[in-house]
Amino acid sequence: MIDRSRAAIGTPSTRRRDAPGIAARLSRIACCATLASALPAIMSSALAQPVGTLPVSALARPNVVVLLRHANAPGIGDPPGFDLQSCSTQRNLDASGRAQAQRLGATWRAAGFRPSAVWTSAWCRCQDTARLMDLGPVTVLPLLNSFFGDAAARTDQTAQLSRFIDRLDPRGGPYLMVTHQVNITALTGQGADSGGGVVFELPPDGRPRRLYRLPAG
Repeated sequence: MIDRSRAAIGTPSTRRRDAPGIAARLSRIACCATLASALPAIMSSALAQPVGTLPVSALARPNVVVLLRHANAPGIGDPPGFDLQSCSTQRNLDASGRAQAQRLGATWRAAGFRPSAVWTSAWCRCQDTARLMDLGPVTVLPLLNSFFGDAAARTDQTAQLSRFIDRLDPRGGPYLMVTHQVNITALTGQGADSGGGVVFELPPDGRPRRLYRLPAG
């Protein structure tokens, strides 16, 4: 004898009762799929966990890309209404930050670090860090600009920077990029202290690039 006191699984009455829960689950799945598709596949290797810390002497290798957070600049963000063309309106390096940048440059030069390209964010604290390090001509690269407070720019700009790095010649470096903590975190999932950052090792055979920590100097 079949017990009909409860509705069988999958009957219309059960489906109606479960409909709100099913709809909610489907909505969550769709949301996750949307977020996943927003993270470019090209970034997957960048989001890997760091495999360790590189000694300064290893920075001189031609397949190295250094992403450095600018030297010490007290505060968060920039004053309201700041102007990229006017350093006096921005958050800038303090005396210890200027000394830190000079010290980093001297230490890296002594270790044989001679970057074939030095790129920097347009922000004055990044340009000043790059110039005070005195490692070669400095070029502003807008892909390194901060998107602090501009979440809409984060995904696209980070994807473009990731592609830019992937196109670098692993035999033509090393390369130096001076940028901001938010950019480093968006690209790698890692934080960065002032005067520190991360290092990418570009493989010559198309394998995923390797990520290393770079402690603040």
